[in-house]
Amino acid sequence: MAVTAVRQLMGLPISVDLRDGTQRDADMVFDWLHEVDLRFSPFRLDSEVTRLGDGKIGADEISDDLRHVLALCETYENRSGGAFKVQLPGRKLDPNAVVKGWSVQRAADMLRAAGLSRFCINAGGDVVTAGEPADGQPWRVGIRHPDNSQQICLVLGVRNGAVATSAAYERGHHILDGRTGLPAFGLLSMTVHAPDLTTADAVATAAFAMGIDGVEWAASQPGCLVHAVDSNYRVFRSPELPVLA
Repeated sequence: MAVTAVRQLMGLPISVDLRDGTQRDADMVFDWLHEVDLRFSPFRLDSEVTRLGDGKIGADEISDDLRHVLALCETYENRSGGAFKVQLPGRKLDPNAVVKGWSVQRAADMLRAAGLSRFCINAGGDVVTAGEPADGQPWRVGIRHPDNSQQICLVLGVRNGAVATSAAYERGHHILDGRTGLPAFGLLSMTVHAPDLTTADAVATAAFAMGIDGVEWAASQPGCLVHAVDSNYRVFRSPELPVLA
């Protein structure tokens, strides 16, 4: 049985395409992501993240999930030399750069644990896949042009992997360079193909924050392939990237 469903969650459209699942499986994904939004949103006064940032709970009182997310944030802050940072002076704690990829990957893991092997979850353009939509065919993941939402730069063929893009075209210059506290510059878009969406999303965000130096850094991360466009419209692409068109 095939099921396709879309919900607006975590401030973005999330689609679930199940080729061997049921509506109950899709609802399981959406219920989990709704729970994540309630617990981790920095925009909710009662979320665990906000209460920790405001000092209403201590680090010894947080959930194992939040402890894991913050450990991931610290890992990428260290790996990026401080360009990736979830809390800058004068700003609230905001681990969203890791939360989205981590939570959607967790949803994919839940589907696999339920016995599903052919599916795709698309969270606002960040995608995790399993298997093939049809025998012999990969999932097709488009990467949009940084200046034109109607134009695709290329299409990737993805099986059992993930793709995430960081750019300024949807939300403006929302990614800050943690080393300066200023909007990141040097890149127009950074796309990372990785085995899982936790890695793809965190590496793409950290690399974008690093600027042009982030291209080589992202490509050096284990299991990661990149497609990047710099501010001069030069394109950088890993030769092994599974390009279809």
